[in-house]
Amino acid sequence: MGFTCGIVGLPNVGKSTLFNALTATQAAQAANYPFTTIEPNVGKVSVPDERLDKIAALARSAKIVPTQLSFVDIAGLVKGASQGEGLGNHFLGHIREVDAILHLVRCFEDGGVVHVAGRVDPAADAETIETELLLADLESLERRKGPLEKAARGGDKEAKAALPLVTKLLDALKAGTAAGRVPLTGEEAPLVRGLGLLTSKPVLYVCNVSEKDAANGNEHTRKMEARAKSEGRGCVVISAALEAEVAQLGDPAEQQEYLSSLGLKETGLARVIRAGYALLGLITFLTAGPKEARAWTIAKGMKAPGAAGQIHSDLERGFIRAEVIAYDDYIKAGGESQARSAGKMRSEGKEYVVQDGDVLLIKFAV
Repeated sequence: MGFTCGIVGLPNVGKSTLFNALTATQAAQAANYPFTTIEPNVGKVSVPDERLDKIAALARSAKIVPTQLSFVDIAGLVKGASQGEGLGNHFLGHIREVDAILHLVRCFEDGGVVHVAGRVDPAADAETIETELLLADLESLERRKGPLEKAARGGDKEAKAALPLVTKLLDALKAGTAAGRVPLTGEEAPLVRGLGLLTSKPVLYVCNVSEKDAANGNEHTRKMEARAKSEGRGCVVISAALEAEVAQLGDPAEQQEYLSSLGLKETGLARVIRAGYALLGLITFLTAGPKEARAWTIAKGMKAPGAAGQIHSDLERGFIRAEVIAYDDYIKAGGESQARSAGKMRSEGKEYVVQDGDVLLIKFAV
């Protein structure tokens, strides 16, 4: 399990440049005019995790397999996208397929890169995108409401259960509130997921700045950080141009040296991943042995059998127990056998909730 993050924003805010940098490819053509990207580009990237490297060294693993996430470079949206402007409906359909929205806003001044509105105002840009997503969801729900009312009058139980929720969401959207910020009951939450609403998806604002502002941001990014906080969303400052330069340095030591010279401790990719994991409530567990050390992504709160199922469905079906070593204990002891001898390996059953960084050995029988 990983997650798919759609890079969304107005034309010419740096989406394709960021995609190229994050995926270290030139799969997305970057150019200074709108709608360079028509069909979405998809790139898988390995999630950097120092813990995996350290347990692999202790386990003397022959291979290291990090977990992955996918980025989707979605074409630039414009005002009127929900009505088909700029091939908007085509692009909005791509957004429905991702797990989270990485909303890139332009926070840099550059007369050589045109802005579709002729000015740099990230808050206004964000509002334009949000409005188009709201309008698209309004249209979607309004189309659903009539048939639901008819089915409910005919005694359909599912329609009767869904209709109050659809009405509740329509009222919120008409008031300018995204579906993802509408309080839901435990029964309503799974129903909303089935509606495929654009504004119900988690959003991470990514402020694209110039290289000189990469370390400390600027006035634009501070306004976006305040907006994100008020909306309960994440916000990351990144320089797409700088990330592109870093991606060209193949040697990790060279990358780190370059970042340090600019006052940065890590790449933008690392910050985006960390914020994305928090946004979606994801954690990582690890497995290690002579053949390979591997990282696995699961939802926070998942129990041991579900985690075992991420490795292979047979492990979940025949789950007996999980032998668990906390990451810190694994490192401190010096490996699996030492942790076992020190009493740091424990057996957990089907109700065990896996913790971030757990090193697991699954016992099963099919």
